[in-house]
Amino acid sequence: MKKILPVSSKKELGAFIDFPHDLYKNDPNYVPELFIAQRDLLTTHPFHKHSSLQCFLAYDDNKIVGRIAAIDNTNHNKFNEANDGFFGFFDSINDLEVAQLLFDAATKWLKEKGATKLVGPANPSTNEVCGLLVKGFDRPPMVMMPYNPPYYVELLEKLGLTKQVDLLAWYWDDKSYNDKSLQLLEKLQDRLKRNSNIIIRNINLKNFKQEADALRDVYNSAWDKNMGFFPMTNEEFDYTAKDLKMILDPDFAFVAEQEGKIVGFGVAIPDLNQVLKTIKRGRLLPTGLFKLLLNKKKVNGIRIMLLGVIDGYRKMGIEAVLYGSIIREYRRKKFKYAEASWTLEHNDMVNIAIKNIGGDQYKTYRIYEKAI
Repeated sequence: MKKILPVSSKKELGAFIDFPHDLYKNDPNYVPELFIAQRDLLTTHPFHKHSSLQCFLAYDDNKIVGRIAAIDNTNHNKFNEANDGFFGFFDSINDLEVAQLLFDAATKWLKEKGATKLVGPANPSTNEVCGLLVKGFDRPPMVMMPYNPPYYVELLEKLGLTKQVDLLAWYWDDKSYNDKSLQLLEKLQDRLKRNSNIIIRNINLKNFKQEADALRDVYNSAWDKNMGFFPMTNEEFDYTAKDLKMILDPDFAFVAEQEGKIVGFGVAIPDLNQVLKTIKRGRLLPTGLFKLLLNKKKVNGIRIMLLGVIDGYRKMGIEAVLYGSIIREYRRKKFKYAEASWTLEHNDMVNIAIKNIGGDQYKTYRIYEKAI
C-alpha cells in the first residue's frame, strides 16, 4: 500500500535527508550531501525567514520509496510578480505511481498557498542547487551541483512537466586550454585597462566582509534579468559567503574593478565532491571530518560557480577575462579539470566567451514547469 505523509518530526526529517543514500547505493557517480548542511538548509537557513516549505515522504508499506519538498518562495513571487510554486529535493524509485503521489501532494500544498504554476527542481531556490540532470550522466556531479538517474526525466515528463529553460555546464581538462586562448586573455585584459581603466584583481580575504558587501550588490544586480532569479537578502548572501570563505582559494577568486568600484566578479571553488564522495551517508562524525580535512588539499579540480558583470559593463570582454583568469590559474597549478556551471542556455554572450577559451558543454540541467 503506497501512501504519502508530510514530514513533521526530527526523525522523519532525518529519513528524508538519508533516503538518497539508500536509493543511490549502487550508483558509482553518486555523492552524498553532508547531513548537517542539508538539515540546516531545510530548517534554519535564512531562506525560511521569507518563505516556507513542506517535505513529504512516500512509503510502500513501511519502506520509504520517494521524497519531495513543496516550496512557497514568496521573495521570488514578489520580485517576478508571479504565482509560482516550486518543488525540490525530489527523489524516487523508478515508479510512476510513486512519482505521481509525490507531485500530487506537493501540488495540493502549493495550490493552497495560491500557486498557479509548478516550477523546479530547486533546492530550495535558484540561489542554491537547482535543475534536473538531462545530459551527462556518465560522470559525478561537481560540488553543489545536482545529480539524478536518467529515468527521472521520463517520470517528470510523463507527469506533464515541460521544459522551462536549460542550464548548461562547461568542462575543461588539463589539456584543453591552449596558448591562443591565453594570448586572447592578455589582449583583452590590456584593452580593459587601457580603454576603461578596469583592472582584474584577486579578492582580498583579509578584507572579506567589505569585499562581500560589494559582491552582494553586484550579484543582485548582475543576475536580475535571469529567468527565475530573485535577489538574495543580506542574511542569505552573508550565510553563503561565510560557507564559501571556509573553502575559498583566493587564487581562484577575481573581481573586475574600475577606480575602486567593483563591476564584476568570478569565483571558483575546489571540487570537494572528490572528498565528499568518500564520506559515508554524509556524516562528518566520527571519521568524515578527518577525511575532509586530510584530503581537502588533494583536490585537483574546480567549479566556477559565480560569475557576473553589472549592467553597463557587459559586452566589454570582462566575462571572458574573468573566466580566462580562473582557467589560467587552474592550469598554472596543474589541476586536472575545471567546470563552469551553470549558465542559461540563451545567455549567448557568456556562452560564447566560454567557448572561446575552450569550454566543452558536457552537462545539461533542466528547470521544468506545469500549470496547476
